[in-house]
Amino acid sequence: MDFNALLQQAQKLTHETQVSDDLPRVERTLPQVLQATQELHSRVTQTGAQDMQAHILLGSNGIDLPKISQKLETLSSRKTFEPLDPIATTDVQNFLRNEKENAILAVIEEVHKNSYLSAETQKWDHMLNDWKQEKVKLMNALIGPSQNWIDIRKGPEQTILNETTFGGRSSLNSQEMAYAREVHEYNRLVCEGAMRPSLIQRFAQVAESFNDSRVSDVWEVMKYMTNVTPIPRTQDPMKVRCTQHLFINQAKRYLENRYKLFMQTVISDHLREARRGGVPSVLNLVGSFVSLKLANLGLNSSFMGLQDGQVDGKPLWPMVYYCLRCGDIASALKCMQIAGQGHEDLIALLEEKCHNPEQKTNPRLELQIRMQYKRQIRNATDPYKRAVYCIVGCCDIQEPHADIAKTTDDFLWIQLSLIRTDGDDSSEHLTCAGLQSMILEQYGEKHYNASEQPHLYFQLLALTGQYEAGVEFLSRFEKYRVHAVHIGLALNELHMVGGPRNLQEPLLSVDFEDPQPMRRLNLARLIMLYVKKFEITDPSEALHYFYFLRNLKDSEGRNLFLVSVADLAIECRDFDLLFGRMQRDGMRSRGLIDQFESVHIDARTVCEMVAEKFVKKGMFEDAIRMFDLAAQQEQALRYTSILLSQVVHHANKEGSLRERVQRMASEFTERYTGADKNCDPQTWTTFSLLKELTAFFDCYHGKNHQAAMDILERIKLVPLRMADLDVAVNNFKRLSGEVCKVIPDLLLATMDIAYTKYKAMKGKDVSKFDDYSKKNQLSYLREQAKALTNMAAMVPYRMPGDTNSRLIQTEILMH
Repeated sequence: MDFNALLQQAQKLTHETQVSDDLPRVERTLPQVLQATQELHSRVTQTGAQDMQAHILLGSNGIDLPKISQKLETLSSRKTFEPLDPIATTDVQNFLRNEKENAILAVIEEVHKNSYLSAETQKWDHMLNDWKQEKVKLMNALIGPSQNWIDIRKGPEQTILNETTFGGRSSLNSQEMAYAREVHEYNRLVCEGAMRPSLIQRFAQVAESFNDSRVSDVWEVMKYMTNVTPIPRTQDPMKVRCTQHLFINQAKRYLENRYKLFMQTVISDHLREARRGGVPSVLNLVGSFVSLKLANLGLNSSFMGLQDGQVDGKPLWPMVYYCLRCGDIASALKCMQIAGQGHEDLIALLEEKCHNPEQKTNPRLELQIRMQYKRQIRNATDPYKRAVYCIVGCCDIQEPHADIAKTTDDFLWIQLSLIRTDGDDSSEHLTCAGLQSMILEQYGEKHYNASEQPHLYFQLLALTGQYEAGVEFLSRFEKYRVHAVHIGLALNELHMVGGPRNLQEPLLSVDFEDPQPMRRLNLARLIMLYVKKFEITDPSEALHYFYFLRNLKDSEGRNLFLVSVADLAIECRDFDLLFGRMQRDGMRSRGLIDQFESVHIDARTVCEMVAEKFVKKGMFEDAIRMFDLAAQQEQALRYTSILLSQVVHHANKEGSLRERVQRMASEFTERYTGADKNCDPQTWTTFSLLKELTAFFDCYHGKNHQAAMDILERIKLVPLRMADLDVAVNNFKRLSGEVCKVIPDLLLATMDIAYTKYKAMKGKDVSKFDDYSKKNQLSYLREQAKALTNMAAMVPYRMPGDTNSRLIQTEILMH
């Protein structure tokens, strides 16, 4: 190309540019373009790659970054957010203004700091609460062993008024209260030895009153699944379920009856189109449903690929399939017989199933059906025909039958129909364990969108015999937790739920001896987690739920019901309500625990357990009361003596510990006196001495010195004269530790009485006739003081504090 052509093209482009108004015209010479390029290059190399990218990004949006940078550089936050520089104190106005601004800045900074700390605290509190909730869910869902019970510190939720004997508010809502009433009635019948009703039926009737179709469906499933031969109490229900597969026929029967009801509902909604007539039967029902289904699809049989003609004007294989789907093998056989020849093996197998439903099918016939399926039926265009052969002959366990099985119920029914209990892992049969693993592990909760429809996923688990996993799953949801707990209770009473070897296991665990994917449910943990909500406000209901744990043992071999009641008593501290109280005649009034009294449940045993826990906590006052209720007089008197030894020397005040312990000691003295005492003589002697010392100190603090001295004369614990010193020292050696603790205070109190009498006698004016008597009295008091001081020095006991020095000083003052 020559330069003339290039010039012409340039002029043409220039002309086109001048015509366009979109872009402004730029007129630069080549040196100007070169200079601008060099300036841009130098600017880019100085600012760096990041600044260049920023220029390009902001420049593309019409922002001039250099001008913005200049404006930002002129701004300074130092004068706004930092304390002002000090100025001369002579400039009053500026000084005050400076102080005012500094004060404002200080307030702003303090508010900012407090806001930041408050937000940080709230954030961590929120995260901690979330983690606690997640921790509970994780611990309950773990399948490995845990070491301790889950500690859920959840306060009671006030909901409705409890209409039982309690006057306060209850933490039970209406549904929980309805279930609790049934539990109470059931336990009453059990305790009376009457015939036990079916808890499943009772709870299902309660659930119907909630007007919740989903909950009613859950209980309807359980009614079907528990209608089996009772499992002996001596056998492990998990092993029986895995070997006998009692649930398979019940699950199929539930799905079949449910589908039959669905058919009737569809036909009832379209009576004119269904044109149902003739004698009511399953065959007529299926015929009307098939006609309606094909009419709604708007398709004819040839378009759908249906084969082998019709039965009474309806396609053959849909009729056979839906008869089987309703559980009516006889009607399916009748359809096949009407169809004529060509299906002899299938007819023979259906006849065998119809006449001997409980017996094992002929393996030869099943083998022929499978061979025929592989050769001809597998590629058939009729989906119903393929499904019938698979269901009857267990031909292809991998075929999903998506054209027919539109719902989860259909899929599960087909899978249950394919199960052969006599099949092994190497056969083509679908095993029960394989179906359970498919539902629980292969597909799982995510596949079935279980979080949105928990009741449907529970039904899947229950219908496949996985009751433990179903109850645990349902208990995770607040709405269904109450139903899950009572399903677990009902199954436990029927001996149909497998429990763990160790009660410290999590809510759901795996036993290495169980076949996969079976789980074991920790019913004790389930009940305790549920009762935790209302055990304080509704202890009566809590006891009835704990009663279901009566056949379980804790790690120490104790009855778990008794252990739970003991923990409840310590938590709620309403001992009179739970255990009754001791009457003046020594008889205990009845408490809530007495309604469960039996050979293995004794109220005294529970009281003793509670008392021992109180002793470990150092709560001796409560322990004494519980030992008394447990008829453990030895322990009651022993710990009463321990408390008396600590407070006997104090002045009696209303409502004090001394007053309460003294009142209990008086009751024990009244009730335990006589031949009915069941305690060691030394324990009773110690208790009696402390009772006498209590009376002594009452007289001492009440300034009734003569009565106090009379008590000392009677008990002979301290010498009142030198002749009594050896006797008092010898008696001290035989005293228990509780009485020995009181001796220092007893010596000080006796010395104080002697000194008070000495001062009164010393300052008393008497006649010459009485002067001799006064001297004898003063001499007796000095001798008494000397005897007390000598005893403090002679007894093998380390006197606390300055006891000896105070005694000596008082003796010196009396000489």
